Amino acid sequence: MRQLFVQVPQGSGKTVLEIAKACKGTNLAKIEAAGVDGSLDLVMIHVSNGEVEELLGKLEDLPDLSVTLLPTGVMSLHPPANEAPEQVTNVEERSPIEIFLAGLQSTGSWKGFLSYAFFAGIIVWIGLYTNTSYLLVAAMLLAPFAGPAMNTALATARGDLKLLGRSILRYFAALSVTIATTGLLSVILQQQSPTSLMIDGSQISSVSVLIPLAAGAAGALSLVQSDRSSLVSGAATGMLVSASLAPPAGLIGMGAAIGRWDLAVNGLFLLLLQLGGINLAAALMFRLFGLSTEGARYARGKRGVFPAAIGVSAIVLTALIIWQFSNSPNLLRSSLAQRANSQLQQIVKQSDLAKLVESNVRFTRADNPGNDILLCQVYVQRQPQVARSAQQIRTDLTQAIQNRLLKEDFKATPLVDVTVLEAPPI
Repeated sequence: MRQLFVQVPQGSGKTVLEIAKACKGTNLAKIEAAGVDGSLDLVMIHVSNGEVEELLGKLEDLPDLSVTLLPTGVMSLHPPANEAPEQVTNVEERSPIEIFLAGLQSTGSWKGFLSYAFFAGIIVWIGLYTNTSYLLVAAMLLAPFAGPAMNTALATARGDLKLLGRSILRYFAALSVTIATTGLLSVILQQQSPTSLMIDGSQISSVSVLIPLAAGAAGALSLVQSDRSSLVSGAATGMLVSASLAPPAGLIGMGAAIGRWDLAVNGLFLLLLQLGGINLAAALMFRLFGLSTEGARYARGKRGVFPAAIGVSAIVLTALIIWQFSNSPNLLRSSLAQRANSQLQQIVKQSDLAKLVESNVRFTRADNPGNDILLCQVYVQRQPQVARSAQQIRTDLTQAIQNRLLKEDFKATPLVDVTVLEAPPI
């Protein structure tokens, strides 16, 4: 439920009341008031979110119309009193005009916007440089990427070329500042090699595309939902969008600064994947909830912009996915490592020599294209009936694991380290 204050010239208040009644308005009141330019009628209206757009559209023809829309939910109680629970539980999504105007209002100043991008870059760098994962979470809270991301999607859904251009400019300006900040800090402090968190951040899964799609849909949903209809805060979904963008931006800057272009390329791939996926999912979500090229107090949308922008986002995503699966193992290391670990565990379980305690598989030496190494660390415990030595068990399992991994063609050299653990004597 939204509250509106409508100012019209004196004598037009009755017309406003009739329009409000037609839009199922409640708790209506008309007051004769004195304005700056003379007498006027002030009409207070309470109307459901779903009727705001229609109400504004019907009021447009009134001369000298002024509207104040309160962007917070209100509880409008009216007779009969015993229906109060039903009256306050009928919560609807925000109206399209409110969603759009709220997005425009969130742009803020350039100075503050770029300052947040700069500070987020510092925190991202410290987190990646010191292998402190919780600092990456802090950077996600600071990073101002969610605003331009959602405005880009709003502009796509509305077909607004002007807003689309401004949003994309802010998008890449913030990302450039974060990338430049992380790269500059690596140069100033003479970083020579990548950290383990940087390596882990560059490991890409075959399902990485699902992250930006979920982030974009969740971000749009947070703007669409009414204040009291969701337990998920806007800050949480904004953080999800930033989580998709902040670490890859830091990876690009730091990777380029230390000459690890493989890491920078992986970061760039992730960044482009996030940009395309977030815009595609968020724009479709906004369309699903009623945003279109035309609406009350909005007439600059162009019909061809939405399909064109959605088409570009879909093409970018498709091209990136094709590139990912054709560039194995570089852009699929995380998924391949999981599959190799599964194969390794099957080998040990099928063996009568030992039982698996723990295994870990990861790619290493990513800076040497064509010479990738699949590092496998396996801990086993001999079976009670096995009399072979630990060295024999180690040799047999190592050979079996390497043969299986070579047969699966992971396009990497499998180096296997099997450790046979002995139980303490009883």
